Amino acid sequence: MGFSIALIVFSLLLMLLVLMHKGKGGGLSDMFGGGMQSSVGGSSVAERNLDRITVVIGLLWFACIVVLGILMKINN
Repeated sequence: MGFSIALIVFSLLLMLLVLMHKGKGGGLSDMFGGGMQSSVGGSSVAERNLDRITVVIGLLWFACIVVLGILMKINN
């Protein structure tokens, strides 16, 4: 039960974090005006931290799925 709740929380966080990323162009972000901005410099500190947080939440999301799969296999 706890891992199911954690999976829901991590899924919502992951969706929020992915939507917060700046569009790099060439995708759906161009359709909504994301391609209008040009990035002159490299990634800012905030963008790099957002990338790191997204990767960590993604790994935790994946771990929850693996643990839930193992628990389901053991319970059957």
